[in-house]
Amino acid sequence: MKPILTPQVSLFLLFFLFNVGNKTAIAQTFEPLSISALEAAQERYLESAITHRRFKHADLQPLIQKHADAFELEKLGESIEGRSVSSLDWGTGKTKVMLWSQMHGNESTATMSLFDLFNFLKGSGDGYDELRALLKDQLQIKFIPMINPDGAEAFKRRNALDIDLNRDAVSQISPEAQILKNARDKFEPEFGFNLHDQQIYYNVHNTPKQATISVLAPAYNEATDINDVRKRAMQTIAGMNEILQKVIPGQVGKYDDEFEPRAFGDNIQKWGTSTILIESGGYTDDPEKQYIRKLNFMIILNALHQIATKGYEQYTTEQYFAIGDNNTQLMDLILEEVEVPVSGKFYPVDLAIRRRDVTAGSTYYMNSSIEDLGDMQVFFGMDSLDASGMRYTEGKVYQSTFESIDQITEAKALELLKDGYLAVKVKNTAKNTLHQLPINILASTEKLSQGWMTGATPNFFLANDGKLKYAVINGYLIDLENPKSQEFKQRVL
Repeated sequence: MKPILTPQVSLFLLFFLFNVGNKTAIAQTFEPLSISALEAAQERYLESAITHRRFKHADLQPLIQKHADAFELEKLGESIEGRSVSSLDWGTGKTKVMLWSQMHGNESTATMSLFDLFNFLKGSGDGYDELRALLKDQLQIKFIPMINPDGAEAFKRRNALDIDLNRDAVSQISPEAQILKNARDKFEPEFGFNLHDQQIYYNVHNTPKQATISVLAPAYNEATDINDVRKRAMQTIAGMNEILQKVIPGQVGKYDDEFEPRAFGDNIQKWGTSTILIESGGYTDDPEKQYIRKLNFMIILNALHQIATKGYEQYTTEQYFAIGDNNTQLMDLILEEVEVPVSGKFYPVDLAIRRRDVTAGSTYYMNSSIEDLGDMQVFFGMDSLDASGMRYTEGKVYQSTFESIDQITEAKALELLKDGYLAVKVKNTAKNTLHQLPINILASTEKLSQGWMTGATPNFFLANDGKLKYAVINGYLIDLENPKSQEFKQRVL
């Protein structure tokens, strides 16, 4: 394979080391790593053993052990249910950096990117060796890739004690919180990266753009003062944002910096470590967050480069505060001006729908509900429809029972929808069986839930002059005249 480092890419390496006597110093001129170099590195060193978000502690253990030749491995302790929490240390420099991920068990995007980064740091002979040498000489890095393995096992936020570890920094009731605090105190990092996921409904305030990556330099006191420790975090984030705006322009959000006295990020900042929060949100057609995984790799590697060269000093707190604020104004689907029936009359309302994924083993299905209704003009739909003149219309359940789900094809489901059926019954298919058909599948004894009020499951038709135009199936919008290809994540009800 040819080296990835092209003459153009090599220009960014001109910042590198020069010798003064027996000492090594860093040139003052800082150039961020190029987008092409960062992308190529992640693609080359992608950890192919992890392909989706719902991996478990056992899946990571052989991946950790394969790096024993290049990293110093240490078991830091055990979770409530006895799963190990380990760290991987790399580098011999004076500046210490600690990164920890999956404090919340179902927030796994950054964990994937860390394993890509491990592969990269272990690599050689690919045009990146000078960069690795710089990082290794200047930095000492401690990675803790899964703080909450019990939560990861069930793919849930909290640990086995049902405690949110990010609210246990002070009391340290949980052994996992004690492990993180002890690691920080023993290592005494100058920089820390607190790696999380956020819900996909975060947007950049008053825009329809998803906040694909959100950031924060947490406050260390209620006054949200800026000391040198917090300033360094802000400057580093500004450099990360410079990279992100080139690849996902307008899709970077900034969290509110209200001080949370129980949180790890706020307290680690308070304890003297410049702390950088990275939150992975949503991105179009990336349900398993594989593109966002790449973005994490890119900005983390770029940030390590900034820290190694002190390149963050060229950024300002003003650049940090210029990043757009986070908000939660996104919905999966907004139907505008749907006419809904009340006491024999019809009233035009906007319906806002959200679909939330529910874990089912190594995969998931969607549960949808009417999130809100009325005047929804302050919200943005990832999908939307002007339904003016269309009336909410309830659907029917097909009168004949199918022997099994295998008898129902996508074409048959669409045919039934056009005839006014929102659901079919099956005899020999268990409840909660997963399927991807554009219709509700009911176990033979179940009933169909449908409605338009808040909290209702959005199953209904939209009709114009008595003709069915659209079907809404568990929050998915289907154009009955021109159905588009889309992925349905459903279960037998």
